[in-house]
Amino acid sequence: MVLKVEGLICRRMPGQPPVLAGIDLALGAGEILCLLGPNGSGKTTLLQCLIGALSFERGCVRIEGETEASSRRLALQLAYVPQAAGDSALALLDVVLMGRTPHMPPLALPSREDERLAYEALARVGIERLAEHPFNRVSGGERQLALIARALAQRTRLLVMDEPTASLDLGNQARVLRTIRELAADGMSVLVTTHQPEHAFLLGARVAAMTGGRIAAAGAAREVLCARTLSDLYATPVDVVEHAGIPSACVPRL
Repeated sequence: MVLKVEGLICRRMPGQPPVLAGIDLALGAGEILCLLGPNGSGKTTLLQCLIGALSFERGCVRIEGETEASSRRLALQLAYVPQAAGDSALALLDVVLMGRTPHMPPLALPSREDERLAYEALARVGIERLAEHPFNRVSGGERQLALIARALAQRTRLLVMDEPTASLDLGNQARVLRTIRELAADGMSVLVTTHQPEHAFLLGARVAAMTGGRIAAAGAAREVLCARTLSDLYATPVDVVEHAGIPSACVPRL
């Protein structure tokens, strides 16, 4: 397994109820796992534990079989893609070059090989033509693709993404989802949070549905994401719409 989480318990403050209450999950090579759940269910806290930004009380996180890796070692194992934000005036190429930092000696400048890999990552997500454009002058979808390119430049086997399609239009959502699917086809393991359950169908993903800091249901999207499970998860009636006999959309009933 590329990623294995066992019995993870996390509290924000001692004596408070746990934000994560015994999380177990696993992710193999070339798999996509979608974390679903209402606001406050623990998805972001789980990601923070995985990337080393938050300590947990009990449990174990194994990446490539290792636990308690140093921050530099972790950056060689896991690449994190946050939601596109910020007002950086750096060129997209420089943003992507940041992904090469774990591979460089301290205070070193990027080499020609680092620049080649950064351009290659931009080309992989289809925005190499924007290499010299400022990050704050491109569209939201292009910013998100640049952050994915930065993660690709890290050359890890595990990609963790926090709502990568948030605030994107339909076309840019499709571009990001297509890129995720292609990366998994090449053997990368992808853990992604989303508020749009139908994305799990489009990605052919496995699903872990979270509520109250626990995993309420887990398995293949087509098995887990039924109307009853989604209605319970989001506390509102939800219909699952099929196209040609295949689940394709999750629609709240108003």
